[in-house]
Amino acid sequence: MPHSLPPDLTPLVIQWYQTAARPLPWRGTGDPYRVWLSEIMLQQTRIEAVIPYYHRFLQTCPTVEALAAVNDDVLMKLWEGLGYYSRARNLKRAARIIVDEYGGAIPPDPALLRRLPGIGEYTCGAISSIAFGLPEPAVDGNVLRVLARLTACPDDIALPATKKAAADALCEIYPLGPDAGRFTEGLMEIGEIVCLPPPGEPRCADCPLHSLCRASAEGTIGRYPVKSPKKERRIEELTVFLLHSGGTYALRRRPADGLLGGMWEFPHVPGSLDPDDAVRAVRALCPGIEAETAVPLGHAKHVFTHVEWRMRGYRIDYKGPCPFETAAPDAIRTAYAVPTAFRRWKDLMSI
Repeated sequence: MPHSLPPDLTPLVIQWYQTAARPLPWRGTGDPYRVWLSEIMLQQTRIEAVIPYYHRFLQTCPTVEALAAVNDDVLMKLWEGLGYYSRARNLKRAARIIVDEYGGAIPPDPALLRRLPGIGEYTCGAISSIAFGLPEPAVDGNVLRVLARLTACPDDIALPATKKAAADALCEIYPLGPDAGRFTEGLMEIGEIVCLPPPGEPRCADCPLHSLCRASAEGTIGRYPVKSPKKERRIEELTVFLLHSGGTYALRRRPADGLLGGMWEFPHVPGSLDPDDAVRAVRALCPGIEAETAVPLGHAKHVFTHVEWRMRGYRIDYKGPCPFETAAPDAIRTAYAVPTAFRRWKDLMSI
């Protein structure tokens, strides 16, 4: 990334943002808590998907104090379906620190913000500039794409060094006060709705930076940004069980740490088992229960960042004591935080 950016970039972005910005619910509040919450929710998640979660979350946790005190199961239910569940756990951890160490007020010092769980350079920059008017860049994939095309930069945007160089270059032209937030959100917005990534077609004719853009002038928009390919996802096969007895189904809680930590899931085992092996696996999972027949429920797939689950499901009626939590379908749907990965099986429960 070049060491300097055109100084005209700043006023062009700010002027465009003031007339073209979408009216999103977290914009214009100036409330550091709402800025923080929205930025965490927006990580790896589409804006359209975030909006209802944002409103629902604020109904239950309208303040940092309420977030710090919320029950863990309620927290995960609020986040259910939004994915990347460590974000929710880190939000609560950070809220408890803010309450205990800063009296419930989110600190305006970037160095203190970076010490909070779940707040990295990007989120720190977003909160600092949008909520506190500080000249702190927030460099995400959208911003990197805009800058790479603007400067026809051949550097790999997946490399930390490229992101740091972009942040350093932005620091030289960042404004103070309310314009800091406008500049941050304007750059993001240009990347979101104008300087689109493949397979979208960049809307160069509508771009406020068109006159400054080297890639557009050179006809090389398609070359940028340069990004190294992602590693292939690991494939994991699972057999999932809807264990049914007396109108209830079995659930178990996942370990607190790791993928989908602390959430509820339907019991499952590794591998893609046939019906007879599925029954034997359930008897091994639940010693002492009576289970005879596995009814096939089809297949499902769920893709995480680094792993893909390929699942095969069975309903198995059983008698006897079950070692897992059991609940009726309505209770599972309303009170238990079951990740989206298990949506197919949740939908197949009898009412």
